[in-house]
Amino acid sequence: MKQILIEKSVLENNDKAAAENRAFLNAQKAFTINLMGSPGSGKTSVLENIISSISLNYNMAIIEGDLYTAKDAARIARCNTNVIQINTAGACHLDASMVRKALSHIDTKHLDFLIIENIGNLVCPASYDLGEDIKVVVMSVTEGNDKPLKYPSMFQRCSAVILNKTDLLPMTDFNIEEFYQDVYSLNENVKVFEISCKDGTGVTSLTRFLMGAIRNKKDV
Repeated sequence: MKQILIEKSVLENNDKAAAENRAFLNAQKAFTINLMGSPGSGKTSVLENIISSISLNYNMAIIEGDLYTAKDAARIARCNTNVIQINTAGACHLDASMVRKALSHIDTKHLDFLIIENIGNLVCPASYDLGEDIKVVVMSVTEGNDKPLKYPSMFQRCSAVILNKTDLLPMTDFNIEEFYQDVYSLNENVKVFEISCKDGTGVTSLTRFLMGAIRNKKDV
């Protein structure tokens, strides 16, 4: 019983900080996504493609979450966009208070689009609201099509699923029909984008969706 109360307290405190983040970002009219996925799914490669397609039209900033290193942040910095690194020292997810501290290092006055790249994990990050507009999960065909049913909370709470590395489909036993069946059984309203960061397939459809969301946030 004590463990349940402790967990409840942790989530309540996080939700309070997330509400503050959301109010701040809404005041700036900055569309914000929480980008999640397992290690090796290609989150950072997806992020690089998004930046190259959107940064010329909108002011962007990236918050990079990692356990210990700044390697992904260094990759993103080469894309000539504003990036802030958060190291969790072993924690398997970002929380709203970490994001709030990172926001203090970002010039948000003219910010249009904020991407928070979460820790590579399909479990814990799904439970923590960061103040984002939507959650987005990246998975790759090399992980197998059973991931949605194995990690249902992640897929139930996401507004979009990015199926990455589709260029490798012919070399795997990934069952695309079962994948869609499972995803929609968990979340019938989720948007699915099939992409390949290697050859660019599907990236345009994804970035059009994101740019539409950025424009809609500005018009609110």
